[in-house]
Amino acid sequence: ALPIYAAGLQDATPRGGAPGFVKVMDATTLLIPDASGNNRLDSLANIVDTGRVGLLFMLPGVDETLRVNGRAALSLDAAHLAPFAGEPRPPKLAVVVTVEEAYLHCAKAFMRSRLWDASTQVSRSVLPSMGEMIRDQSGLDIPAETQQEMVERYQKTM
Repeated sequence: ALPIYAAGLQDATPRGGAPGFVKVMDATTLLIPDASGNNRLDSLANIVDTGRVGLLFMLPGVDETLRVNGRAALSLDAAHLAPFAGEPRPPKLAVVVTVEEAYLHCAKAFMRSRLWDASTQVSRSVLPSMGEMIRDQSGLDIPAETQQEMVERYQKTM
């Protein structure tokens, strides 16, 4: 069996939410809710192993990014979960980040890619669905979930 994650290796896991989903506790502390997702524990396991995290904040339509590096810990503490109590699906776990570095990154990469320009965006229909990709990579002879089926399933748990 393959391990859930590869110890010592870095991973990049997208996290997101409505504006303000990351809470600023003080000048050096951020709280990130652990929202329900695909149940891959790579990032959480890496935080336990290394006690460190690197974050890249992107805002749709804004070409500059905010990069944050620091120490991280997982918390079940009520004080760390309280800021999320009003959410439709409050998290059961928070990632507490102690900021060691925070800086803006220039806009050149996003400007070159025209990432936020709707005229350059690829229609989702030109790619196989995630279900089709997983089926093809796994070699399983099973029906593949369509993109629409995946969207409908995700919307029930967001």
